Amino acid sequence: MKKFAIGLSAIFIILIVCSVQSIYAEQNIPIKGLFVNPGQVELVTTEDTNYKIYLQVVIRNADGQLINVTESTANGAYIPHMISDHVFDTLMSEKEIITVDGAEYEKAQWRFNPSVEHRFIGLYPIYSEITLEFVSEPGQDTTKLYEAKKDFSIWKIHYCADWESFGYSCIPVFQVLVPNMTVEPTDTVEHQWTILREVDHSFDESTETSKWHMLNP
Repeated sequence: MKKFAIGLSAIFIILIVCSVQSIYAEQNIPIKGLFVNPGQVELVTTEDTNYKIYLQVVIRNADGQLINVTESTANGAYIPHMISDHVFDTLMSEKEIITVDGAEYEKAQWRFNPSVEHRFIGLYPIYSEITLEFVSEPGQDTTKLYEAKKDFSIWKIHYCADWESFGYSCIPVFQVLVPNMTVEPTDTVEHQWTILREVDHSFDESTETSKWHMLNP
């Protein structure tokens, strides 16, 4: 078992990670071009791409009473790499075909309830190849975690893994901007992600083979 201290927001959270081999060595999914720097990836907005990303956020107080419902209005963002398709295909298994402005899209939805620990450090390991455990340590930061309210304007879907040649890291595969909202530690938050990917009718086996060779020559 490995322990990693997260280098974010006056740290008091430790991730406990079960020892595993690099998933990309095992699955043979090429990661060339994924990382700009170790732990850092490039994101592009969904404008004029084959993806559309939406998020509805529902906030309730400790008594379960509805406080706010917010929906994203700006363009979402994602990693322009095969890994985005991998998460879309694997995490969001149930899909339907819809038509938007004359174009066909695969529509997938995913619900997630980020805990107060997720929200405090801004890490949302919705898709993970490794078992994560959040451990809080006594101190001033723990008091902030359970007592201080916090503002949010961005939410993400992280993919956490032991990346071949790059080590353990969580990367934001999909993310959206939303109107600023204030959340109390005792509030509950529910995400409903809706992601559309345009259907590529020109797809065939030779196209896929070429794509893989470009990423991993």
